[in-house]
Amino acid sequence: MNEPTYNNKRSHFWALIKQSLKGGEHDYTQGSIRGAIVLLAIPMILELSLESVFAVVDMFFVGKLGANAIATVGLTESAITIVYSIAIGLSTAATAVVARRIGEKDPDGAAHAGMQSLLIALLVTVIVSIIGIIFAADILRLIGASAEVVKEGAVFTRIMLGGSLAIILLFLINGIFRGAGDAAMAMKSLWIASLLNIILCPLLIYGYGPFPELGLKGAAIATVIGRSTGVLYQCYHLFKGRGTIKVKRWHFKWDPPVIRTLIEVAWPATLQFVIQSGSWIVLAALVAHTGGTDASAGYQVAIRNVVFFILPAWGLSNAAATLVGQNLGAKQPDRAERSVLLTTKYNAIFMAGVMLLFLLLASPIISIFTSEPEVHRFGVLSLQIIGSGYIFYGIGMVMIQALNGAGDTKTPTWINFAGFWLFQIPLGYLLAKTFGLGPLGAFIAIPVAESVIALAAWYFFKKGKWKEVKV
Repeated sequence: MNEPTYNNKRSHFWALIKQSLKGGEHDYTQGSIRGAIVLLAIPMILELSLESVFAVVDMFFVGKLGANAIATVGLTESAITIVYSIAIGLSTAATAVVARRIGEKDPDGAAHAGMQSLLIALLVTVIVSIIGIIFAADILRLIGASAEVVKEGAVFTRIMLGGSLAIILLFLINGIFRGAGDAAMAMKSLWIASLLNIILCPLLIYGYGPFPELGLKGAAIATVIGRSTGVLYQCYHLFKGRGTIKVKRWHFKWDPPVIRTLIEVAWPATLQFVIQSGSWIVLAALVAHTGGTDASAGYQVAIRNVVFFILPAWGLSNAAATLVGQNLGAKQPDRAERSVLLTTKYNAIFMAGVMLLFLLLASPIISIFTSEPEVHRFGVLSLQIIGSGYIFYGIGMVMIQALNGAGDTKTPTWINFAGFWLFQIPLGYLLAKTFGLGPLGAFIAIPVAESVIALAAWYFFKKGKWKEVKV
């Protein structure tokens, strides 16, 4: 008697997976919430999974160039998180506003908001790229790089920061697709970018066949080429007008009210991630100053593995943001809340598994990337300590993204400011310097602060004021 029911459920689940990967239009304000989460979350998880694979693969190839190369890439990534912050802030605003318009059954308004966000991005990128190209070496010195690292890695940093346009547009246009509910398109564009990165990295770093041996410089060039290709793919599908978002020429006309709305959502979101990434830069510098190049390199290898598993969880969190935005637009706040709570449950289960993986298998994981004893020792130590808070990371990510998806970007900004700058950084310095724990103190501060942030985000989500935000 139960067999047909089981088979029907299994068939339905596989049909959902196929639909999620294929993409297309779907009304996320009606029907099963579990089904809506599956349709959005699977492509979003796969999208960011390959991005996380690239981050680890990149470190694998660069790791063969020595500790200075590892430190250069890690410190540059710390600096370039400011660019990511801008990209994520603009993307958050685009997702929130586009999702709200889609929920209101106003696809033309959604397309207009998306194109206005592109205009803002182009203006911001010019400034960021110029600063990165001119001050690359100074940026490395500022975040604790040794003279050898600056000499060897300045060109890498200059290329990466000079290619900020590709980073910002890749995030932003994917934010537009996510807000419209087309998570599959966002997945495909990032897969193209990441796969090309993975292919080009070893070819340009070591020089195979017709490709020159460019070392660390080759890693940067491969990354920029890969991301730029992903952006071209996005633009082709965005402007051909066959999806939910149908772009028209008048959508690019400067619209002050819409620009103002986007900026009101984007600037706290950008500041929110600047606060977060800035604190990670301070911690990276603290590790470098108290433990030297070996500690810095080990920490950066560990962070790449942390990111490897955090990005898929972030993909699941992005599903919550889209569901919140569209259901608020459809005047269904209770459905929006139920969507978030169910997504939180799934994310916590996934992150619990990752936590066990890091606690039990940290040494063999770090061994994949480095064989230098001291780098390995610091990498294992930091991975185990940071990994101990993974369940809280998963809960906090969904709560924060749910608030962002509602357009309430100010609350997470204050949570991040208090959690990172008033708690995590002082705690890290206290443990590292006052109590003499060195890099260990910085490692411990991360899971402690992230757990506090998760609890604060949960509290503000349950208060429910996000349901009243207008965008």
